[in-house]
Amino acid sequence: QVQLVESGGGLVQPGGSLRLSCAASGSIFSMYAMGWYRQAPGKQRELVGDITGGGSTNYADSVKGRFTISRDNAKNAVYLQMNSLKPEDTAVYYCKAVHERRLTTYWGKGTLVTVSS
Repeated sequence: QVQLVESGGGLVQPGGSLRLSCAASGSIFSMYAMGWYRQAPGKQRELVGDITGGGSTNYADSVKGRFTISRDNAKNAVYLQMNSLKPEDTAVYYCKAVHERRLTTYWGKGTLVTVSS
């Protein structure tokens, strides 16, 4: 079992920055690929980006060059640095863990990011 807790959401003005954190507990963190997803009101959940246990990253086209995912395996944490935020980035952001061999999947409960002036 893996428990995921997101934090760092809030209200930010367009053009601003936020850093989301996802704290993981309960298993060997480095064996999990970690992903950030978001779900805006009335829309489907979508991938923001992900990072393998070895640190390789992948991003959605809509956030490339603005968002950066990183992880600290010693702290069992993954981060999402969001810069140049736009109103369309408003969503609940979720952390996801996938065991790289067993493909067992876990989700956090999400943290709300609102980009508005």
